[in-house]
Amino acid sequence: MISIKEIVKKYNLPASTVNHYTNVGLLNIADRKKNTRLYDEAEVRNRLKRISELRCKGYPLHLIRKELKEV
Repeated sequence: MISIKEIVKKYNLPASTVNHYTNVGLLNIADRKKNTRLYDEAEVRNRLKRISELRCKGYPLHLIRKELKEV
């Protein structure tokens, strides 16, 4: 399990981006500990890689969400 703070450090993303990706359904919360959202680390790694690939191809976030749901 990985927290937002760890995602920010490991993947060099702003916390606001992680929150936005969570809010629009690109990243799934796996668990909660008190006030901390926890994510499955393997899923985060795979999804961020796929999001990056699709963003480079010009996909908007709503189509990326559809792509991720199909996988």
